[in-house]
Amino acid sequence: MCRRPENTMAISSTLRRLAAPAVLAVAFGLCPPARAQAVDDALYQALGQRAGIAALMADVVPRLKADSRLAPFFEKTNLDELARHLTDQVCLVAGGPCKYEGVDMKTAHADFDIRPRDFNALVEVLQLGMERRGLPFQVQNRLLARLAPMHRDVITLR
Repeated sequence: MCRRPENTMAISSTLRRLAAPAVLAVAFGLCPPARAQAVDDALYQALGQRAGIAALMADVVPRLKADSRLAPFFEKTNLDELARHLTDQVCLVAGGPCKYEGVDMKTAHADFDIRPRDFNALVEVLQLGMERRGLPFQVQNRLLARLAPMHRDVITLR
């Protein structure tokens, strides 16, 4: 069962230590909000709804491929498809009405040798994208907190 920490200051410290991307390798398959309960879409709204999330991914995804630390992971990646999947995942994780239809994170990253430093680099790119879009630090932390659990499925080498 997924738990979402509420203490964003502790989360920020933990995320910086763990580096939680994201997306992102990239893609964020996390715990979807329980649909039986009322979904809190405040984060989705703060991110600018689907359009804002899509704009964020349009900025972040090309940077993933351009970053020398991450480029090898994205050599054969269709960036438009990746941006679409990440938009859907972040939208869902943020409490939006989107549906993610991609593969789970463990499967998506199984054939990659992803180390914690690689995951951290991805989170840095995501944070830069959020800063460039002018998202408040608190909003950034809330999104990173919801994405943080993915590191267990994305990191394949310790």
